[in-house]
Amino acid sequence: MSAAHAFDRLLLTGAAGGIGREMRPRLRALARILRVSDIAPLGAAAAGEELAPCDLADRDAVHGLLAGVDAVVHLGGVSVERPYLEILGPNIAGLAHLYEAARIHGVRRIVFASSNHVIGFYPRSRTIDADDPPRPDSFYGVSKAFGENLSRFYYDRYGLETVCVRIGSCFPEPRDRRMLATWISIDDLTELVRLGLTVPSVGHTIVFGASDNRDKWWDNSAAAHLGFVPRESSEKFRAAVEARSPAGDPATRAARMQGGPYVEMGPFY
Repeated sequence: MSAAHAFDRLLLTGAAGGIGREMRPRLRALARILRVSDIAPLGAAAAGEELAPCDLADRDAVHGLLAGVDAVVHLGGVSVERPYLEILGPNIAGLAHLYEAARIHGVRRIVFASSNHVIGFYPRSRTIDADDPPRPDSFYGVSKAFGENLSRFYYDRYGLETVCVRIGSCFPEPRDRRMLATWISIDDLTELVRLGLTVPSVGHTIVFGASDNRDKWWDNSAAAHLGFVPRESSEKFRAAVEARSPAGDPATRAARMQGGPYVEMGPFY
């Protein structure tokens, strides 16, 4: 492993997803080999990459996926609210497969893409931190709360370190008024992931993924050891977002709760 590389082999799951496609070229500098995985087409391998298509619900395939890996950025799985059975395989069973395979293969650290939907049933009027209990707003949010608890178990029992990033809304720009508070730029998220991988000791850390937006619902003081200082803000988009996006009826739960429309979706069982 070159002195310029933090890892010999870094695994990126969900590499064909919206965030994964953006993060894939940004993570190459961290490892001699970036192993990229998804069930969707991955395209051609770039220099320093190896392609490893994998269904997270396939235990044996996931075991092979983790062989020779030093660290993982886990973006894989269903990333929106879906019926329970569609979430069960990749987000719950698949995550258990990933952590057990990581333990067996001696993986040093995982950065787990959690979600703001773990805490979507908190009101927007309340600022919360990582010590506040989960209040998921959906089956998707429940699956991410499961992931946070599973990763805590693997740290407490086996010492496998994890940084759980409760990603807000990672798009080129905020799509609506809610995202003015939850937005995180891809560059800020990439820096947060880099810190999650490379800070010397993280134990089990939960950190909220948001840029330096004017409106803040989340307090990251419990994750101060990561040294994350977002550089961007949604404020430059505010005028355009407010012009095209209605304020919404404040009497609805979607307008009052941090999870927005997720608190009113379904039931999808």
